Amino acid sequence: MADSKPPLPLKPIPMKDRISLIAIQYGQIDVLDSSFVVIDQSGIRTHIPVGSVACIMLEPGTRVSHSAIKLAAQVGTLLVWVGEAGVRLYASGQPGGARSDKLLYQAKLALDDSLRIKVVRKMYEVRFGERAPERRSVEQLRGIEGSRVRETYKLLAKQYGLKWQNRKYNPKDWDSGDLPNKCLSTATSCLYGITEAAILAAGYAPAIGFIHTGKPLSFVYDIADLFKFDTVVPAAFSIAAKNPLNAERQVRLACRDIFRETKLLYKIIPMIEKVLAAGEISPPLPAPESVFPAIPIEKGIGEDGHRS
Repeated sequence: MADSKPPLPLKPIPMKDRISLIAIQYGQIDVLDSSFVVIDQSGIRTHIPVGSVACIMLEPGTRVSHSAIKLAAQVGTLLVWVGEAGVRLYASGQPGGARSDKLLYQAKLALDDSLRIKVVRKMYEVRFGERAPERRSVEQLRGIEGSRVRETYKLLAKQYGLKWQNRKYNPKDWDSGDLPNKCLSTATSCLYGITEAAILAAGYAPAIGFIHTGKPLSFVYDIADLFKFDTVVPAAFSIAAKNPLNAERQVRLACRDIFRETKLLYKIIPMIEKVLAAGEISPPLPAPESVFPAIPIEKGIGEDGHRS
């Protein structure tokens, strides 16, 4: 009898080569031949090449096996547990984890006020296409940014013929929001999903933000805001203006198409490196007494933060 060979190690695909996101609802997820297989209520099986997807949004009615969670972690695919149509984010499964050098670099930039303001000013410049006002604190820049964002919402709402009062989102009472706010929340949830996947794949920590702070996804909000008004916000307002049935689902599908057409996954990780480089420091070197891994980690084709 021929000797059995061990399975080949899984090689995570780079983020830029992946599908941005898919959503699964009312199905049981298991693993077959190194792929996700989703069994729906009718017993129909659908195969999903999990390693080629950046983020999978799990909607209500979905059950996931232990082997599926393990496979997602190995190939660096982020699983996000969301509400119906992706309108609430309940939890996420970290697919890779921050590398210590990247994490220390990010933390040093965030903890040093003189470095943090440089990163915040770069984010302001990227977002608004102009240099940030001189001699302003992070708090002052946040106030200026908030005012400009509110004005942008008003202009876009007027452009699409929508009645707009303000940005309103209550995760405990979804129905309290009007249709434009519901569409906007759905769209930003999609953007946050693939942004978090890219941050984790690059080896950074979603919680260590520069403008936003105190939340598990603070850095996700920082980076997603750099792309939001060029991608998902116009799509959300456009669909809200049409007032279709299943508006939230239409928004999610539109976001998926926009991410593919704009090649957003090509842009997120380079943007992370660009804004952090504004701090003008190098990643800290390991301490002289540090012990390196006894078994070196093989270099794969994926990003630095992938576990396998």
